[in-house]
Amino acid sequence: MDLFDLNNNEYEAKPLAEKMRASNLDDFIGQKHIVSPNSLLRRAISMDRLGSCIFWGPPGCGKTTLAHIIASTTNGNFVKLNAVQSGVADVKKAVEEARNSLKMYGKKTYLLLDECHRFNKTQSDSLLPSIEQGTIIFIGSTTENPYASMTPAIVSRCRVFEFKRLSEEEITGALKTALTSRKGLYQYKTDVSEDALKHIANMCGGDLRAAYNALELAVVTTQPQSDGTVRVTLEDAEQSIQRKALSYNEDVYYDLLSAFCKSLRGSDSDAALYYAFRLIEGGCDPILIFRRLIAHSSEDVGMADPQALVVATSALYAFERMGPPEGLIPLTNAIIYVCEAEKSNSVITAMGAARKAATEIRDDNIPPYLKDNSYGDAAAKAQSRRYKYPHDYGGYVKQQYLPDSLKDAEFYKPSDRGYEKTVRQIRVKKGME
Repeated sequence: MDLFDLNNNEYEAKPLAEKMRASNLDDFIGQKHIVSPNSLLRRAISMDRLGSCIFWGPPGCGKTTLAHIIASTTNGNFVKLNAVQSGVADVKKAVEEARNSLKMYGKKTYLLLDECHRFNKTQSDSLLPSIEQGTIIFIGSTTENPYASMTPAIVSRCRVFEFKRLSEEEITGALKTALTSRKGLYQYKTDVSEDALKHIANMCGGDLRAAYNALELAVVTTQPQSDGTVRVTLEDAEQSIQRKALSYNEDVYYDLLSAFCKSLRGSDSDAALYYAFRLIEGGCDPILIFRRLIAHSSEDVGMADPQALVVATSALYAFERMGPPEGLIPLTNAIIYVCEAEKSNSVITAMGAARKAATEIRDDNIPPYLKDNSYGDAAAKAQSRRYKYPHDYGGYVKQQYLPDSLKDAEFYKPSDRGYEKTVRQIRVKKGME
């Protein structure tokens, strides 16, 4: 076996997702809001002026691929680390090599850090000076919200780009390309049904990597026909992605989901349970039922029975731990609880009113006694002492919290149903109503 054969075998051993990884922006799939011809990111790449950034989005949406493209397009060195496996020593080594490359050859180094939200403060601090000095161009890749999960010092020095899940149309197109591409499955004489492709695209959850893996598994494990054709059916696709196809069409699926939600709101336990299990038995992921149930526990029950949200989220936790079929028992429990609970839409109404005010009335004139008293001049600190600490007054004391332009605003209006009746009584007792 010669060196070429070795390299060829090594290439063939790569997963389809790796083989089909785009090498330029024209072949990049999805994220048009980020890489469209006139987008900020594309202009920065073409002018070789891209600074450190963070790519935030769900798995399989192109974060790592785009980082590779950036490095190759700008003719820079590319170093990839994983925050789970790499420590301070790995970062220092990469930074030292980047410094030498920049000094000796004038070549930039792009450091891609996968799962960057897993870096602790010590690890992040070891990287910070290099980002500030421009020794490296940092590209963090994360599935977690960086504003909540990463060191603020790193985030403040990076531009955050939010990636979206790929659409079914984008994934279906990518799968069709993989079947005929010389980088993909061209060596197989394939006949993959439209239903099979659509099922994989639908069930992968916007994750192109998962879709590629499912397609490859279906093709390579299917016995060729007598004419050498590998025919992949819907059943093969179901097995490869481990999800049954829905036993109803898309319109019926949305009708069943709508009926489930409206039955929750209408306090009909029997109907809600029927539609929930029609969905599940038809192939719907129970997690989708839980998502709607949790949303409605606040949207339609809310403060009329705050325990509804607790029961719904606890049922989800139990399902994730137990799985089906036992996990469907707490789901049933939660559906019945949300249906039978007192109803009030005051929470969703309050949210809408508050968001509208926050958007339309941007008043930063916070009452001075509510401001942070750790900075400012003596006058500001004197104002902060006007704050009335509620616990000094038995737990509640009347004082203005909203800015003057909103001081009489009332977003949350408790109903006279369920626990909200108690809330209203408490507010009256406090003189709030």
